[in-house]
Amino acid sequence: MFAVGAERCIPVTPSSSSSSSSRYQRRRSTGTRDERYRSDVHSEAVQAALERHSERKMAVLLPSKRQSLIGQTSMDTYTPPDSSSGSDAEGSLGRAGGVSMDSWISRALHGSPSTSSSSSSHSNSSANAARLAETNMHSYGSKNMCKYSHGSVPVSSRVSAKIQQLVNTLKRPKRRPLREFFVEDFEELLEVQQPDPSLPRPEGAESTPIQGEELDRLKNCPASLEAALLRWGAIAPKAPCLTTTHSNTKQPYTLTYGKLWSKSLKLAYNLLHKLGSKQEPIIHPGDRVALVYPNNDPAAFMVAFYGCLLAEVVPVPIEVPLTKKDAGSQQIGFLLNSCGVAVALTSDACHKGLPKSASGDVMQFKGWPKLLWVLTDSKHLSKPPREWFPLIKDANNDTAYIEYKTCKDGSVLGITVTRMAMLTHCQTLTHTCGYREVLHILLKKSVSFYVCAAKVACVKSRDLHWALMAYKDQSDTTMSSLRMLLIADGSNPWSISSCDAFLNVFQSVGLRSEVICPCAGSPEALTVAEGSSKPSGRGVLSMTNLSHGVIRVDTEEKLSVLTLQDVDTAMPGAMVCVVKLEGVPQLCKTDEIGEICVSSVASGTSYYGLSGMSKNTFEVCPVACDGGFVSDCVFVRSGLLGFVGPGGMIFISGTLEGLMQVGGRKHNADDIIATALAVEPMKFIYRGRTVVFSVNVLYDERIVLVAEQRPDSTEEESYQWMSRVLQAIDGIHQVGVYCLALVPANTLPKTPLGGIHLSETKQLFLEGALHPCSILMCPHSCITNLPKPRQKQPEVGPASVMVGNLVAGKRMAQASGRDLSHMEENDELHQCFLFLSEVLQWRAQTTPDHILYTLINSRGAIGSSLTCLQLHKRAEKIATLLYERGQLRDGDHVALVYPPGLDLIAAFYGCLYAGCIPITVRPPHPQNISTTLPTVKMILEVSRSVCVMTTQAILKLLKSRDASVAVDFKSWPPILETDDLPKRRCPLLYKPCDPDTLAYLDFSVSTTGMLAGVKMSHNATSALCRSVKLQCEFYPSREVAVCLDPYCGLGFVLWCLCSVYAGQQSVLISPMDLEVNPALWLQSVSQFKVRDTFCSYSVMELCTRSLSSLTDSLKGRGMDLTRVRSCVVVAEERPRVALTQSFCKLFKDVGLHPRAVSTAFGCRVNLAVCLQGTSGPDPTTVYVDMRALRHDRVRLVERGSPHGLPLMESGKILPGVRIIIANPETKGPIGDSHLGEIWVHSPQNASGYFTVFGEENVRSDHFGARLSFGDTQTVWARTGYLGFLRRTDLTDASGERHDALYVVGALDEVMELRGMKYHPIDIETSIIRAHRNITECAVFTWTNLLVVVVELDGSEQEALDLVPMVTNVVLEEHYLIVGVVVVVDTGVIPINSRGEKQRMHLRDGFLADQLDPIYVAYNM
Repeated sequence: MFAVGAERCIPVTPSSSSSSSSRYQRRRSTGTRDERYRSDVHSEAVQAALERHSERKMAVLLPSKRQSLIGQTSMDTYTPPDSSSGSDAEGSLGRAGGVSMDSWISRALHGSPSTSSSSSSHSNSSANAARLAETNMHSYGSKNMCKYSHGSVPVSSRVSAKIQQLVNTLKRPKRRPLREFFVEDFEELLEVQQPDPSLPRPEGAESTPIQGEELDRLKNCPASLEAALLRWGAIAPKAPCLTTTHSNTKQPYTLTYGKLWSKSLKLAYNLLHKLGSKQEPIIHPGDRVALVYPNNDPAAFMVAFYGCLLAEVVPVPIEVPLTKKDAGSQQIGFLLNSCGVAVALTSDACHKGLPKSASGDVMQFKGWPKLLWVLTDSKHLSKPPREWFPLIKDANNDTAYIEYKTCKDGSVLGITVTRMAMLTHCQTLTHTCGYREVLHILLKKSVSFYVCAAKVACVKSRDLHWALMAYKDQSDTTMSSLRMLLIADGSNPWSISSCDAFLNVFQSVGLRSEVICPCAGSPEALTVAEGSSKPSGRGVLSMTNLSHGVIRVDTEEKLSVLTLQDVDTAMPGAMVCVVKLEGVPQLCKTDEIGEICVSSVASGTSYYGLSGMSKNTFEVCPVACDGGFVSDCVFVRSGLLGFVGPGGMIFISGTLEGLMQVGGRKHNADDIIATALAVEPMKFIYRGRTVVFSVNVLYDERIVLVAEQRPDSTEEESYQWMSRVLQAIDGIHQVGVYCLALVPANTLPKTPLGGIHLSETKQLFLEGALHPCSILMCPHSCITNLPKPRQKQPEVGPASVMVGNLVAGKRMAQASGRDLSHMEENDELHQCFLFLSEVLQWRAQTTPDHILYTLINSRGAIGSSLTCLQLHKRAEKIATLLYERGQLRDGDHVALVYPPGLDLIAAFYGCLYAGCIPITVRPPHPQNISTTLPTVKMILEVSRSVCVMTTQAILKLLKSRDASVAVDFKSWPPILETDDLPKRRCPLLYKPCDPDTLAYLDFSVSTTGMLAGVKMSHNATSALCRSVKLQCEFYPSREVAVCLDPYCGLGFVLWCLCSVYAGQQSVLISPMDLEVNPALWLQSVSQFKVRDTFCSYSVMELCTRSLSSLTDSLKGRGMDLTRVRSCVVVAEERPRVALTQSFCKLFKDVGLHPRAVSTAFGCRVNLAVCLQGTSGPDPTTVYVDMRALRHDRVRLVERGSPHGLPLMESGKILPGVRIIIANPETKGPIGDSHLGEIWVHSPQNASGYFTVFGEENVRSDHFGARLSFGDTQTVWARTGYLGFLRRTDLTDASGERHDALYVVGALDEVMELRGMKYHPIDIETSIIRAHRNITECAVFTWTNLLVVVVELDGSEQEALDLVPMVTNVVLEEHYLIVGVVVVVDTGVIPINSRGEKQRMHLRDGFLADQLDPIYVAYNM
């Protein structure tokens, strides 16, 4: 039985010729559509599907392109159509069906009660996307719409309008919730579909092998092909063997049997005796030889092939290499190498067209062996002597030839065919067709087979198309003599529509319907089945059921149907069976799709040199359901998908390599192409060149569709077409397309016959080198197996957490630095002086000539220096300036706007001498004054500065015309320039009465975009300097190199304060000078032989990037870093392990020891929490599970773990500093190695925030936090950073075990998506690795959208390559869908002086449409 129920049987009826002839005739006359991709039923189905979607008004968010990118047209790549566009993979992709198109489409679009559950989810997502389009089309392009974000940020741009539309869409449910999940390694729950009992399943009986009829052996049949050639060459030398025609010649060329024999004999003699010497011939019997001939010269190829057979060498036919970069050329070279090919045969005309080197020799192609090119034209060959005659053997199991096959992944396999298989194959074809005269069409428009009185024709469906195009030029045409028209597409089920179109046109000139005979074949199995001249059967099958591998007749004439025509039964002498696609080769059921397997002598025998693969393909033993073998014979897997219908008829539905398994369903790439090409392709697609493949993303295959766009297509029209394609594929196949890309015409890699090279195109896509001109990503509708959103669990109380840790034997996460109480007793400086101004006066009296500061200029020389006395006197003069000219009083705020240098230091101490409160402010950048100057003005207003001190050069800049445009000069407070100071000193220096009074304000912009000014008291300033001095062992005899931004944080402390307090000489290097001289910092460290140096990550990154190729030169100039014992990176972020390791590895050759490099950690509430110093254990690095961090947990893993994230210790805790890790929500203490917020208790904590509106209490919790359980009396400062403490096995100087602090990230920057918490740096690290042209990136969220901004280091035409790469890597590594991808120029992402990204500033600029992006992609 073919199927269980009669209603499921395929109706086998004679193929009818009564279809509407006028319909084909009308379409052909318009000339606007490529007939070989035409199927009336399918095209009408697609149009009906689109009508259904148009009712929902679905549209696509059009991307934003820079005008320069839009203006670059693809006309340069356009070339006129040629006749070689077809390829083996470009068969006729039209389908026929016996149903009304309008009703078919209408039903599919309005849904069907029998639609499976998996397809319903796609319908819902399509409906949601359609609803999005309705609002989309009204708001696109409107720049007058003004919206406000949640932070009351005005947004007036088309970017923000599109984002809001996308947000509204994503809020709608896209699919039904799935009930079953599986646990992936560490509690990552990925959604999987629960087996649906309503899904179609095979219900038929087990199929049985079918046996072909017995092969009739011809009487007096030659024992081999060589013997046959000898016979026909002797008895019928003038009989035509082959006739070919050429487009440039009127007369056809005929090769007789006599000429074929003589030319083959001549070539065989020359191969064996004229190459090399008599003693050492180059070719021996059994060697492999390449045949390189164009497809328009079959006569030369036939002579070469039979010449190799007579010489007993193995021919390996390959395509003609046209260029050095031919698609797949390297894999062909691999095949030639594995076959040991050293000689290539070609014709004179072909040899002239091969690419040549400068010497005139054939170019050495990439991956190819060195070949000896032999010309096989008679004029280049010697005549064999009369006594020489080749040895004619009977057919045996020796290899006759090797046919190559390109696999789905691009690899090339050589299939060996024995002489016996070759002979048997010829006998079976002769038996089946009864050959007398065959004309194989090789050209298209130039010739049509109906001009000859041929009885049998062997063509491909694309040739039928060209015949239809040439029909109007023929007047006297008759096809009544044709008794068999073989359609040799091999595995293309879509050839049926071309056959119907051809029949409707040529039926009037004698073509009969029973003449058209489709056949099936593959390189492994050769010819599997071949139609005979009898009525063929057709079946109209449900495409939805086929995607589940089940055969069901579509009795209701639904939308998604596939019409198949049988290819007759098994070949004579062969046995055919159908086995399951996966697992053991078990026989399929009668209503189940499987792989066709053939047992025949006429088939391939192995993959050359690959015994393991050969055994799995050429030695298959199918088994029945009871486990027993079906037959004693071995079978060959053909790679064809299909089934055996009633009467043993074989139906082919596709190929195994064209199969894509998406969401548990199987789809054929040809089916997707046919649907896409049915959506008005001639308006947008260049010559119908389309390719479909799948890529593996997030544990499942995703469909990618790439097409070449016509040069005259506009961007908006193309995106509308892409939208319609998505709707059509969703309506017809109930599957989503992950990526749809359009590339310029003639840019995709081509096969030798002109088709699209599938594997090369896929590789370009995966490498980000496809260079599309339009792209549309749809991950929201395709990715249905994202991790289950984390459910918010009830919080465990702080008391329970503490008790639980104690019961489990875990200590609470708290640590402290060295105790300062006994140190302060021995510190005379601390006992005598409470203020920095007093320390400076004391040093000016005791050590007046001691140099405190040395400033290095950009050339590496000493620019200026300050001794204790010089600094004291300059500070006195500045205090006098403030008193006399500024008329300032005690406690007034003074803004210090200076470049990095000694003037800033003198102005700071001058303010302390005058009793004023200094605020250091970065001066505006002359090249970007319109952006930086308002920031300066804002800090002055927020800090309530009553006066500005600066240099004459900056004062001139503030008065400039450009500055006045940004900020009116009259709005500035009084400005004092300090280049010309009063000569008399201040009569009375100010001395604070209370150490807790304000010393200075520290203003900076956090990574979250908050401008925060913290109040530093005299007591906290002295305590901070004392802790740094003790930790780093600073003394007057030490020299320290500082290359930091001197305006805030620990950088300001090291630049201005520590040298005065501790007395060491500070060698100051401005980070801005490194842009001119990148080696300035390291040269200064080497020149002054300093042991301790401080820098920022931006300085380290600049040195690593700029000096990577100059280490040998620096070493030759005497750079020596062996004396460096401590190189500390000052930062307020997670340590950058990769950058630190790269820096150490790069400068290891100049003496830098890796253990000398460490990091420091500080924040707003405490400018220095951790600092490695000179004593204590080396900093440690641990690896944590990145997925555990998303759930606020710390899980240590081994190095090299798949999801391992390296975290480096953030230095040693400073003396007098206590740290505890607390839950940021419950404020309760947590245990060791648990993630929480870092709280600090120290005398060096800042006093609080300073704001202009007196809102200090808004964030008072940051400075006055108390634990909710445990030690509730201690007042802590909340750093706002997440981290954890871990007690290591190392011991510190006191002999106790070392407690290491690991900073994970800022609490304000944590992005909560899908119930899990992500740190931007983790996602950004993955994105930077995704593509070589991504130099920097930043991520942020807008409502529930993840926005990625990437900087492109390359051509603007490469911008769209980044979109799928970014989307893929975030999905794979973080299980998140990127909502918007913004591609910008380098340098657009704002970075502060510490090298930290200003993500919130970037977010505001994006929403306000101020980034000038190259491209903005909206993933649907």
